[in-house]
Amino acid sequence: MEEVKTAKEALIARAGRIRANVRLPRIVVKIALGLAVCVLILLSVQYLSDSPSVEQEGKEVSKYIHALGYEYLPQPKEESAWIPKLGPGKSRWSRGELETFSDESRKVLKNNYGLARHTIDPKSDSILILTPMKNSAAYISKYFELLDGLKYPRSKISLAFLVSDSTDDTQQRLIEAKRKYQEDGPIGTRFKRFDIHRQDFFYALPQNKRHMPRAQRDRRIVMARARNYLWTRALEDEQWVAWIDSDLASYPRTIMRDLMAYDKDVIVPNCLYAYKKNPPRYRVYDFNAWQETPESLAMIETLKEDDFLVEGYKNLKTHRKYLDKFEKNETLVPLDGVGGTFTLVKSHVHRSGVGFPTWVFQHQVETEGFAKLAKANGYGVFGLPHYNIYHIKN
Repeated sequence: MEEVKTAKEALIARAGRIRANVRLPRIVVKIALGLAVCVLILLSVQYLSDSPSVEQEGKEVSKYIHALGYEYLPQPKEESAWIPKLGPGKSRWSRGELETFSDESRKVLKNNYGLARHTIDPKSDSILILTPMKNSAAYISKYFELLDGLKYPRSKISLAFLVSDSTDDTQQRLIEAKRKYQEDGPIGTRFKRFDIHRQDFFYALPQNKRHMPRAQRDRRIVMARARNYLWTRALEDEQWVAWIDSDLASYPRTIMRDLMAYDKDVIVPNCLYAYKKNPPRYRVYDFNAWQETPESLAMIETLKEDDFLVEGYKNLKTHRKYLDKFEKNETLVPLDGVGGTFTLVKSHVHRSGVGFPTWVFQHQVETEGFAKLAKANGYGVFGLPHYNIYHIKN
């Protein structure tokens, strides 16, 4: 309609000039102007009817995604997250269920229920993949190769990266990847968002010293700051957040749906690495995913409040149970610590204020501190001992 209005104004101006030069009767000019506006309106209606609707565009994109091998069934739109959920097949609360709410809760529910569909809730099945990077240029090609293999619709995936303290061309490689996917590639294969953030912390630690025990506290605090900077900048209306390392070797193509199916607040697979190639033999890479034991809890009782614990060192026995120590029938286990190699989080956990502690919280910082903080806020933290992903050996 803006084009019609602009064209109408142009016609009026032109008609004024014609009338000034030719001295046409006013009635003739008005009739001609009216006919011209009618023609423009008819043309605009035809243009709009020929333009693809949002629904049509969605079908075309879905068709294209299906052709690429994605197997995705959209989930039905859920009620707003703040409304207590009804059981399957139910359309109203029973008297007994209503009695479980306090009088004040029933008043709140009644007062707000009509506004439910007008609130802004996370978009169903949308996911934000977050990856902090530092001197990661050598891994970026493999990183996107794995993303390309995911059986998950691109329109549901947003990407956000934080580049910090890098001295290689990590940032330039990400810019090139963004151009490839978001500008040069077909619309149907583009991510919903692709954001690159930069924040330097000026923390220098040589690669061969990054796992030294005495460096861990300061190193992990900087990593926590980086993660907090990234999720607070990047999280918008996504329903899920996936923290993925930049240097993974492989993970299942169906991993997103597989982890989502458990419907947990925080969940991690078991991250391994190959320490021998012929024949391949694997051991745990991510020792930050663990469960407390009676022995570890007894050890913690002897610590000072600000003592910091770190895993994977022979001279520090924490007596915690790692994901490779569970039985075959233990397919889903509660955890007290998680790593950040591949961690799926419901976005409401972060939105409620649970981030990555940059101080010692229950003797942990960063990802293990995040797990402790999530549990302290009533969220569930779980691991899959026999669902494996693989990290490069570094």
